[in-house]
Amino acid sequence: MNIFDKTGKMALGSRLRVLTTKMTEDAAQIYDLYDNFNFSPKWFLAFFILAEEGEKTITELAEEIGHSQPSVTKIIKEMTKAGLVQNLASEDKRRNLVGLTEKGNEISKRIKVQCKDIDTAVEKLLEEATHNLWEAVEEWELLLEQKSLFKRVQTEKKLRESKDVKIIEYQPQYQEAFKELNKEWISNYFKMEEADYKALDHPKEYILDKGGKILIALYNDEPIGVCALIRMNDPDYDYEMAKMAVSPKAQGKNVGWLLGQAIINKAKELGASKLFLESNTILEPAINLYYKMGFQKIFGRTSPYERCNIQMELDLNK
Repeated sequence: MNIFDKTGKMALGSRLRVLTTKMTEDAAQIYDLYDNFNFSPKWFLAFFILAEEGEKTITELAEEIGHSQPSVTKIIKEMTKAGLVQNLASEDKRRNLVGLTEKGNEISKRIKVQCKDIDTAVEKLLEEATHNLWEAVEEWELLLEQKSLFKRVQTEKKLRESKDVKIIEYQPQYQEAFKELNKEWISNYFKMEEADYKALDHPKEYILDKGGKILIALYNDEPIGVCALIRMNDPDYDYEMAKMAVSPKAQGKNVGWLLGQAIINKAKELGASKLFLESNTILEPAINLYYKMGFQKIFGRTSPYERCNIQMELDLNK
């Protein structure tokens, strides 16, 4: 059985490397077929640019062929040793240029003939194939430029793990977790303030007994995130979304988003029309999360927290 039938698509990179190795081996034989002996296939892109466009700097070559400068430098050294490339001084003598030697130009003529035959052979191969590999590669390059495979796998990991996160209402057994998760988060960026201690040391009296709610995020039955809905004595706002904290070891599981959505839904259930929150702009991921939830920046309200430099609201009627 083909190994790739066993591994599935997770071995895509390995499968492409096997295909690349096979094509590179064929390419080396093709160069010999056209009397371009000892021409390494890995030189082709840099050699082609120099043959078609003339002298270039290492930096220019690297940008055009999409390789790193150290990689191009190594290729140029190898081609120089083979007598195909030479160093040239620019007119202003401030740039180090490389160009083809007389030998390199002679080989270039043979490679142009070789390329015509290769193009024809590849076109016929594409006609035999059910799927056009050339067009598919171009499409994949565009898609991966838009979002890398790493980012795509990261998204799938987050979605899978987030399905195992449960959001439950506060129970007395989670008081310590509510306090410690918030204390850890606040102390990591700021300092604990009097208003923090009131809410964290006495959540029942300060939050729950006043009509608020606390939600706990569990992962494998372990509390990894918390968030509170605090009743406000304010004509403009019904509730404040506050005391959101997620354990660093739970990052990447979409916990902040899940808690935020659960709090918003809870506020709607309680008949709230507007939701208020306070934060600090150094917490860029959190601010981006709030904007994603629909919160908008507001101005002009006083805050009991020294660390607060941004206030936001969410219209629940929209």
